[in-house]
Amino acid sequence: MRSFAGASELSPAQLREAPIHWPRPSALDVSPAALRGVGPKLAETAREAGIATVGDLLLRFPHSHRDRTILPVAELEPGAAGTVEVEVLGSTPRPFRRRGLSITSVKVGDESGSLRATWFNQPWVAPKLEPGVRLLLTGSRDKRGLRVSEYEFLDSGGAEEGLVPVHPATEQLKAQRIRQWVEQAIDLAGNVVEPLPAELRARRQLAGVADAVTAAHFPEGEEEIETARARLAFEELFLYQAILTTRKRTRRSARPAPRLGTPGEMVGRWVESLPFAPTADQRLAFAEIDRDLDSGEPMQRLLMGEVGSGKTVVALYAMLRALEAGFQAVLMAPTETLAEQHAQTLDRLLAHEPLPFALLTGATPTPRRREALERLATGELGLVVGTHALIEPSVELARLGVCVVDEQHRFGVEQRRALDSKGVEGMAPHVLHMTATPIPRTLSLTAYGDLDTTALRELPAGRSPVETRLVEEDDRPSAYEFLRGQLREGRQAYVVCPLVAESEKLQGKAAEAEAARLASGELREFSLGVLHGQMPSAEKARAMEAFASGELDVLVATTVIEVGIDVPNASVMVIEGAERYGISQLHQLRGRVGRGEHASHCLLFAENAGGLARRRLAAVAGERDGFKLAEIDLSLRGEGEVLGTRQHGLPRFAVAELPEQTPLLIEAREEVLALLRRHGSLAAPELGPLLDAAGRRFGVASDERVPL
Repeated sequence: MRSFAGASELSPAQLREAPIHWPRPSALDVSPAALRGVGPKLAETAREAGIATVGDLLLRFPHSHRDRTILPVAELEPGAAGTVEVEVLGSTPRPFRRRGLSITSVKVGDESGSLRATWFNQPWVAPKLEPGVRLLLTGSRDKRGLRVSEYEFLDSGGAEEGLVPVHPATEQLKAQRIRQWVEQAIDLAGNVVEPLPAELRARRQLAGVADAVTAAHFPEGEEEIETARARLAFEELFLYQAILTTRKRTRRSARPAPRLGTPGEMVGRWVESLPFAPTADQRLAFAEIDRDLDSGEPMQRLLMGEVGSGKTVVALYAMLRALEAGFQAVLMAPTETLAEQHAQTLDRLLAHEPLPFALLTGATPTPRRREALERLATGELGLVVGTHALIEPSVELARLGVCVVDEQHRFGVEQRRALDSKGVEGMAPHVLHMTATPIPRTLSLTAYGDLDTTALRELPAGRSPVETRLVEEDDRPSAYEFLRGQLREGRQAYVVCPLVAESEKLQGKAAEAEAARLASGELREFSLGVLHGQMPSAEKARAMEAFASGELDVLVATTVIEVGIDVPNASVMVIEGAERYGISQLHQLRGRVGRGEHASHCLLFAENAGGLARRRLAAVAGERDGFKLAEIDLSLRGEGEVLGTRQHGLPRFAVAELPEQTPLLIEAREEVLALLRRHGSLAAPELGPLLDAAGRRFGVASDERVPL
């Protein structure tokens, strides 16, 4: 027998003397009520804070440590902060009020001297301050004594000096109380199951999990904190990648998908008929989709790209592949407006290869809807575009082969699953998820890690860059003079407002009121139209058609124009209340211009932009690359808010910090994939409790047969 992570042989005596410990995970599954001083009410408070078990408590790692050096009272300098260990010397105090404040004050001291300690707005502490009670007080000294900022009642053992953990707290559960509970529970850290394979730990020189957990809470020194957190962060990212990889394999092996063969004459003819040459990125996407569609496993691919990079062309390619092979295809969009715009785009892209398709939304007239449903059910109609109306029980498809889900993060899991269930019996349809928002690498490996990804970075030929600038209110007259100059040269413009109509509760310009104001003010010599999501479908279609045909010079709209509209002659985008929008939305909006041969401009007007908002606006003005902007957005807002991912599967990591630790995330993913290649499955016996630990950590079943 060799020593762990070493080459030396162990003697029989060494083996006999070696300590043996078998982790007992069940010891960590008990409620915090098992700890001293935790009753049912506190246990419920802990559960609401995410601490349902002692195991959860041990994984509630501190976000920082405070160096607690205890000073003699006599050494506390006036104006300086410090910590002292003292005894109550005076009688039990009574709180009193002064200038609206509740004040509790008592004399305390140690062997070096005494002073008066004062608590503000904490009257409940008074009854506990009996003579002889020992306290650990932190605060600042002034001429009246010590203003207490933190306090702790001590038992007979006194206080320990050194690094004190500061745990993430809630309003009901303070950091001090969590620390006291962890102090009781830390001896159970040996029952935390080691999830990392021994070979991996030895090669990466990672500490054991029990030692890392202990050091993360109560380190001997600063260097232990860094080592422990690095090990635990890697483990966290590694386990989550294991879950995502397992989920991807399970989804693909659960049901087969139709094999659609290779592209045929119809698809080739359509590609050749396009009025432009597909970009290299689009051709690569075609090839990736071709491999997916003929693999026998359901495609689960995320197509993301720059504004105007041609995602709809790629989506239509996938749908035509289904039609050519005798299957049906659907495109589901989150709003009626977007579905209508997709229908118009498909109509244009199929001009030389006319194929019938239906548009199904809540606004579709009953006779037309009834006809479409009958033709879809018989298989006569192969292609349909629509909203969530497509997943209603009344919609039956004879041979569904490919689903395209646009802005997929705006659909719930159940909605996507309902569409998936409409596939051929016993088979899963191929699914192409689309998003108009470039996704940072960090998010593509976490929130979307169970999908294959295709990125369209290259813009079609003829797209001109959009000059973007933040316009201060004092410069508004000159900005509108510039706009009028563009319009006089024959160009068109968008004016985007954050609201549909004026509101007493909400501040900000409204599209209808702003259109009326501009029509009688700065833009009175030009023709204006209005477009927003609350208009009837027919009115929206007329407004878009009037603008596209050049009948309107200016379209005053809400963010309904964010995607789908393509008017090459539009060269100016004015965005009012720009501070109200996120980086990705601003980038999407300005993507409506710069689609023709003319130099294009985006003018950002901010009403009440704070520091963070100005940083966002400066980022949009200074960077044209949507993928780089996505990384900036992630760093400014955090991984939990971009695309609303907190609601769409991205966990709250206890230790790992993203996007800062993206390189570690990539390393963890590579280690998981290497294990998969070596063992064929992450459930292989050689990998021990890996999947079980991953499931326990992230609330997912531990085997590869979990229904998804």
